[in-house]
Amino acid sequence: MRSVKKVIPVVALKKQITHLRKAGKVIAFTNGCFDILHYGHVSYLESAKKNDSRVLIVGLNSDVSVRSLEKGEGRPIVPQAERAAVLAGLAAVDFVVIFNEPTPYELIKKLRPDILLKGADWKGKEVAGADLVKRVEFVKYQPGLSTTNVIEKIRKLCVKA
Repeated sequence: MRSVKKVIPVVALKKQITHLRKAGKVIAFTNGCFDILHYGHVSYLESAKKNDSRVLIVGLNSDVSVRSLEKGEGRPIVPQAERAAVLAGLAAVDFVVIFNEPTPYELIKKLRPDILLKGADWKGKEVAGADLVKRVEFVKYQPGLSTTNVIEKIRKLCVKA
């Protein structure tokens, strides 16, 4: 499937999910900002995909949503359409759906995935939508690999220049 067709509105995605379930697929969902995609993101998404019987949906925080999360001044750096296109280009990602709220709870409520995936750094924290799915899985977290760390490295390089 061409990557541009992977970025899909929620109504169309719900129809896709119905067909995929009939075909015996397991629907898995994760979410995030994915601003400045890096190896930590790719590793996480590949682990979340797990196998071909699992359909991986990524809920992408919109630009408005990212700003509401107080990720820092000037965030997101990459606009939502570009972040969505880059995510859609990854083999591990089957669909990308953009949401405007601070959490994906309402989106999860609409999509009703079987599995909710979060980074292992979320263990012990409240996971939005955990009450709406069959199970929550925690995916290995790559310590030190975050967009915030990448931005800090860039800032330090700019100060030296």
